[in-house]
Amino acid sequence: MHGIENILQQLAGMQWSDYLDIALVAFLIYRLLPLIKTPSTVRVARAVVTVVVIAALTDALNLYTLNYILNQFLAVGILALVVLFQPELRRMLDHLGSVKLKTLFGSSKPLQEMEAVIDQTVMACEIMSRERVGALIVFARESRLEEIIRTGTTIDGQVSEQLIRNIFFTNASLHDGAMIIRDGRITAAGCVLPLSGSDRLSADLGTRHRAGVGISETSDAVVVIVSEETGTISVATDGMLKRHLAPQTLQRLLRNALCPEDPDQKEKLFSTKLVKKLAHVAKEKNDHED
Repeated sequence: MHGIENILQQLAGMQWSDYLDIALVAFLIYRLLPLIKTPSTVRVARAVVTVVVIAALTDALNLYTLNYILNQFLAVGILALVVLFQPELRRMLDHLGSVKLKTLFGSSKPLQEMEAVIDQTVMACEIMSRERVGALIVFARESRLEEIIRTGTTIDGQVSEQLIRNIFFTNASLHDGAMIIRDGRITAAGCVLPLSGSDRLSADLGTRHRAGVGISETSDAVVVIVSEETGTISVATDGMLKRHLAPQTLQRLLRNALCPEDPDQKEKLFSTKLVKKLAHVAKEKNDHED
């Protein structure tokens, strides 16, 4: 009870600047969390939260020895995290350092342009699948993939079916690397991706598929893979691989991942439906009274 009174007293003593400060911090956390959210960082966060909860429970239950050990672990925990998760932390800082203000404040590529990019990509993948031409296409989202882009050749070209096929042509010099599409443009090609070490992947998958899954494990990228041996089209997201996709399925998956519905449009649609519903109810009521 005394704690609640202290909280109420503190709230009563807060000024408008305090509320503004809290709102800005909350907004920044809300916008920055998606930029650093990867499967690796999520696992780290879960481990840290678990240790903190267990430490609190041991303190409440008076388990002094275990509580002392956990407190000592937490005391050096930050240093241990820096040492153990150096690659993940470096990628997080790279993402934050390269993110643009327009991304931070929520603006993105116009929906029409992204749909055109997806259409061109699907057409290219359909032809390459039929001709047994291998391809590895990475769509960067919140993670900017600067470190990956530096391993390849800068292109900065408009996405087109012809350009994609030319880059992955069997005798082309950039054929074996990955293409990075960012902000609706082909940013680079011939890029080197980290290979996944997951034992859940089928043994018959080659380097191209393991590289696609690998980058999806360490970032929020969406990866399209065309098998050179079978022509099979696959998509990797969040460390998961979906195989044997038809072009129509590929197009639907890419649209769902890269063209999310506009929240403002949803609100407008909901408001319109609500107004129509209220008008219909009022009309029925009037008809009933007449």
